[in-house]
Amino acid sequence: MLVRERGFVPLARPKGKIDEAIVAVSSDTNISAVEELESGARVASTDDPDVHMMGLIMLEPADLSVKNITLQNCDSYVLVAKQLISGQCDVGIFLAQAFDDLSSVVRSRLKVLVRSDIQVVHHALMIGPAMAVYSNRLTEALLGMTDDEKARGVLQSLGFERWEPVDREAMEFMIDLVDTLLV
Repeated sequence: MLVRERGFVPLARPKGKIDEAIVAVSSDTNISAVEELESGARVASTDDPDVHMMGLIMLEPADLSVKNITLQNCDSYVLVAKQLISGQCDVGIFLAQAFDDLSSVVRSRLKVLVRSDIQVVHHALMIGPAMAVYSNRLTEALLGMTDDEKARGVLQSLGFERWEPVDREAMEFMIDLVDTLLV
């Protein structure tokens, strides 16, 4: 919507950071495969639309969809985990990196049923149409952050080493893929 309807321009993305999703259950359950989930399952998820969409696609082998599940929207992935561990929900949808970043104690209380491997969906830093005249200059500054010690520290605190450029064609491909998956 930002790109196609609002005219935002992609500048850069964190190098090597791909968004993938995980579908998990409590380690206390006997469920060991998505296909074992049943209609009426209580699903915990956040409002991250791409991760939510990938998770719902991964639930399809159990014939689950928004029509036959009870969705519990959570403010964070930690709260998704809490819903599973406490038994309030049957299955949870996580951003893979957020799941991997959970403490080992929390992860030990969860069981991964499936992890996506699309390798296309990613976050991107974009600029609005009113600022688009600065896109080349901002992209150069972002890509050059590795040349400055303080800037490298900022990148490190964000959890990645460098930015890489995102061109319009690559962004359009990702948008088309997500649109196709939603149908």
